[in-house]
Amino acid sequence: MQDFYNDVEDEISEVNLRELLNKYLIHWKWFVLSILIGLSLTFLYLRYTTPSYEATTSILVKDEKKGGMLSELSAFSDLGLSGGSVNNVDNEIEILKSRTLAESTVEKLNLNVSLFVEGNVVDRDIYGIAPINVRFVNKSELLIEANVILNLDLLPNNKFSLENVIDDKSTVQNVILSDEKQFSFGKKIPTRFGILIIDKTEYYGGNDFENDKSIKIVISPIENVTAGVRDRLKIEAISKTSSVVNVSISDPVKKKAEDFLDNMIQIYNENAAEDKNYISENTSKFIAGRLALIAQELDGVEQDVESFKKANKLTDIESEAKLFIEGSSEYDKKGVETEIQLSVVSSMLDFMKKSTNSDLLPSNMITDNGDASGLISSYNQLVLDRNRILKSATVENPSVVKLDQQISSLKSNVAASLRRMQANLQIQNRDIKSQEGILNSKIGKIPVQERQFRVIARQQKVKEELYLYLLQKREETAISLAATEPNARVIDAAKADKDPVSPKKKIIYLAGMLLGLLVPFGIIYANDLLDTKIKSKLDLEGKTQIPFIGDVPTSEDIAELIKSESRTSSAEAIRIVRTNLEFMLNKVPEGIAKTIFVTSTFPSEGKTFISVNLAATFALSGRRVLLIGADIRNPKFGEYIDVPSLGLTNYLSANDKNVQDYIIKHNGYENFFILPSGVIPPNPAELLMGKKVDQLFAELKKEYDYIIVDTAAVSLVTDTILIAKNADTFVYVMRANVLEKRMLGIANTFYKEKKLPNMCIVLNDTDSTKGYGYGYGYGVREEKKAWYKKLLSK
Repeated sequence: MQDFYNDVEDEISEVNLRELLNKYLIHWKWFVLSILIGLSLTFLYLRYTTPSYEATTSILVKDEKKGGMLSELSAFSDLGLSGGSVNNVDNEIEILKSRTLAESTVEKLNLNVSLFVEGNVVDRDIYGIAPINVRFVNKSELLIEANVILNLDLLPNNKFSLENVIDDKSTVQNVILSDEKQFSFGKKIPTRFGILIIDKTEYYGGNDFENDKSIKIVISPIENVTAGVRDRLKIEAISKTSSVVNVSISDPVKKKAEDFLDNMIQIYNENAAEDKNYISENTSKFIAGRLALIAQELDGVEQDVESFKKANKLTDIESEAKLFIEGSSEYDKKGVETEIQLSVVSSMLDFMKKSTNSDLLPSNMITDNGDASGLISSYNQLVLDRNRILKSATVENPSVVKLDQQISSLKSNVAASLRRMQANLQIQNRDIKSQEGILNSKIGKIPVQERQFRVIARQQKVKEELYLYLLQKREETAISLAATEPNARVIDAAKADKDPVSPKKKIIYLAGMLLGLLVPFGIIYANDLLDTKIKSKLDLEGKTQIPFIGDVPTSEDIAELIKSESRTSSAEAIRIVRTNLEFMLNKVPEGIAKTIFVTSTFPSEGKTFISVNLAATFALSGRRVLLIGADIRNPKFGEYIDVPSLGLTNYLSANDKNVQDYIIKHNGYENFFILPSGVIPPNPAELLMGKKVDQLFAELKKEYDYIIVDTAAVSLVTDTILIAKNADTFVYVMRANVLEKRMLGIANTFYKEKKLPNMCIVLNDTDSTKGYGYGYGYGVREEKKAWYKKLLSK
């Protein structure tokens, strides 16, 4: 039994799915037409859309943390030249994305000036194969924001005409300031943007431009061109552990995309080289300044030696104090080295007091074994990073602010390290002088001239050593400048793909087909969503608990009652409703008429049509049937049956009349009897509230098998409620495409409050051609199924 119910539920679900699909499949012609239109529009879009190609280049960024490339300065490692600073791949990617780099590339390639030839629908960019070359010299600032179009016509005899075009946003003068109409190639043409020169290229006179006599010169604002380039530029590392970076850009012209990438990487390396040379250049300037000062001081000391010897008439003073000099030579040497270091440290501290966060410190001046040299190298790297980022950012940038904090902190550490070094040197110097003082007491026995000459000679030696030291550092700096390495090495030169990246034909065609499907689907769905009328049983599911006993399709002739030979869909539907009513009336005792009241929410929903046809189909089954017109306010029997004017109201209002005097027999049926509504009374409610109504039903139930009562609409008057207690079941008629879904609440209220006993619903006037109903009318002729219905029936 459980398997039987499961099969029934599956069959119902299948029927519901078919009905849902039928709602869309009956409009299959519109779907096909919409798909064809969508594919046609897609074809036209692809036919006249300029394809875009993607060019890609791969570069290896020097990053020692990830195994960067070998430094060109490795040969000078014995001089302390490590090959420059260590780069960070993420930072280099941000630099490659910078507006400054993109704008520099645009300006170098002159991409703000484009050449087009007119096409049937879309103009064609002739970059790389243009017969002419357009350039500006003595450029004006107006060229940066220029947004104009010049029309150039090629003429015989190596001539061309250039049409004056007005700036699109200007009321000012023409672009071309010359009154000439024709120009020669290579001639200088004065314009508001500078001197315009147009030259011929190797493609001039080629077959590609044999028929293209007119060329459009489009000058765009550099800022707009740069923004467009940056939107199409993609830069990404191939992995987190690699320093290889892929750089790609898409453009309708393959050559333009390849040239842009190659030149961008070239400019990037040039800028990086300039940044790296910045440290060496600043060091070189510092050394040059110190050399000039030391040379001047050394010259003064040597003049003092010459003057001293001349004044004292001395030749070889050391020979007279050889023993003492040999004993003090070691301290002398240490004293000289200490004085040199103190001088260098003092100079460095003075320089740091005057420097700012953008100034670099001399990187190879300190030769101690402490941490000062390492701190200076780290400090210079931070300054260099800050200056590079400032090229495409402001001082308020979080990265710049962070670097400023790091520079200030490191600067304090460098100064502290230098001061510690200075203090150590001073202590060492004092110790040396103390030991030297012991020897000086012995030297005091030699002539005063010797002692005075020693002081002058010491100063001379210090200056000479410092001078030679600075000369060595200048050579090292020159080597560093001469051997600057590139920041990135090109692995694969820029190359554009053969197939365009956009538009994707398959995806566009699929989108066009889907759009063709969605448009009619959306229209049908929206129409169904906005339609508030009840159309089929599907609209009742889940919205009411009242039993549904059938739907009646639209009848071709509603005035004709059902006959025994009727095989129309409406006749078959009425028979199904009759059969289902038997289940609703199975609790009625034998020997008593089964009383069926028919009502609706509003008038004109077909309750009278259902009533008379139900009575007719019961009568055809051999049962005695009485049809009562209880809608005494708006009787409708006359539209279906010829009935007299006297009836139910006349009986209820008279005291001496028998009800049989008003009951008539239908001539077309053997057991079909009718009690008409009668004359419309002035007080319908009071008439139906009388005890005579109950007595009437008690009497009639003994004489007939079925009593069908056509009652008034329940939402307008209380007539039906007054006599509802006499019903065994209530057939609640709802008319499709007339009754709104929100009106189901009225029927649900009556059902929940049990004001209408044993309610059931009949849906009237459904449209079977749209999949509503069950397709009655079998046995008359075989219906020719549409192709989609055949598929669904398989």
